[in-house]
Amino acid sequence: MFPSPSPLPSSPPSLPSPPAPAAILLASSVAFVLVQLDVSIVNVALPQMGRQLGAGLAALQWVVDAYTLGFAALLLSGGALGERLGARAVFLAGLLLFALASLGCALAPGVAALNLARLAQGAGAALLLPNSLAILHAAYADDRAGLAWAVGCWTAAGGVSIAAGPPLGGLLLALAGWRAVFWINLPLCLAGFWLAWRVLPATPPRAPGRGFDLAGQLLAIVALGALVGAVIEAPQLGWAAPAVLAGLAAAVLAGAAFVRVERRAAAPMLPPALFARRGFSGPVLFGALVNLSYYGVVFVLSLYLQGVRGMTPWQAGLTFLPLTATFILANLASGALAARTGPRAPMLLGALVGGAGYALLALLGVSAGAGFLDMLPGLLLIPAGMGLAVPAMTGAILAGVGPGRAGVASAVLNTARQVGGAVGVALLGALAAGATPAAAMDGMRAALYCAGALLLAGAALAWWSVPAGAARQAPLAR
Repeated sequence: MFPSPSPLPSSPPSLPSPPAPAAILLASSVAFVLVQLDVSIVNVALPQMGRQLGAGLAALQWVVDAYTLGFAALLLSGGALGERLGARAVFLAGLLLFALASLGCALAPGVAALNLARLAQGAGAALLLPNSLAILHAAYADDRAGLAWAVGCWTAAGGVSIAAGPPLGGLLLALAGWRAVFWINLPLCLAGFWLAWRVLPATPPRAPGRGFDLAGQLLAIVALGALVGAVIEAPQLGWAAPAVLAGLAAAVLAGAAFVRVERRAAAPMLPPALFARRGFSGPVLFGALVNLSYYGVVFVLSLYLQGVRGMTPWQAGLTFLPLTATFILANLASGALAARTGPRAPMLLGALVGGAGYALLALLGVSAGAGFLDMLPGLLLIPAGMGLAVPAMTGAILAGVGPGRAGVASAVLNTARQVGGAVGVALLGALAAGATPAAAMDGMRAALYCAGALLLAGAALAWWSVPAGAARQAPLAR
């Protein structure tokens, strides 16, 4: 006798459900939290680092800018690698590299080793950031309003971390010393890796059979590295110094060669067609202006509060605490407003509000008798403006490209922002330098007015480059 057949299942076996977009948003946001936290938390620790490591102002500036250099020089490569190897794989590799580099920073025996580890941290951040946005873009590819909301939440997470960095850094300095500002990254990286491994979907490479643009990668690294390095060294050496001029010349030559290679490459890392759109190139320049003003002000304000006003690191960190509150609300409001009107309105409004904040801080908060309440209006308006502008700016760029180009597009934006940040630290740091407290206060006011003027230029740029409803433009797929 033949055995009786097994009964057929009443319903087909259930397949594992794909991860919810909210879980992907949470995992992607970890990258922005790490990247932004290390931008701001280190600023408060600089004076203590200088005393314990015997480092002067130039070496301390490199503690900030070595991270920026590695980040900016490799961002384009990080986005391109995500397209070729898969965004999830490169994202996880970036988390591991960031964790190892943070360990190197925490154990650094001197300022040279610290700066090398900071350079590696920047490289890890360059792998993380563009691929986190590419993953997020893919998760919300069919929901344009949802993408605007998700970018607002993603930016809010980074905004909170950059604003929380100074008070958290002050607390860690008071409890455990400057090395703790790097130790704190390790549990964050481990938790982020575990979460990303569990919830991020596999992202197949885009057109894996096509060639890898090695020449473009190397030329981009040389051009960006030379430019950022020259800008960092110019305030100490002078703009006419041979090393600075050589760096600028190398940046120009490598940049020109990069453009030529990309125009002729069969599979360019950075398609020239991206920049043919005013709605892409305008927000990229807008992002550079935003970072130039904000990063420069955070750098000089940290030194001003401790060096001129005589605050402890803990007190200086608490002074930055108001930056946190309006960041969150403004980021979420930006996502909702951009989903309804397109990105131009929140970009324009954010630039005007942030510029007013810089002006108020210069008028009311920088004087011998000024107290915390005098600084408060400016400290509230600055992050409110950034919180409105940055998510809309990011959404404008992502909306103009298809999912296959989201990694490179976000890499271009963040490269421009990192170069802007390096220029801001150099430019506003030079303006705020002063041999006496009175001269330092005059320089601080000049730096703040300069930052406000830059955001006014950003407002004009947003009006010119981003038409109303730009979030609905046809995406550039390739």
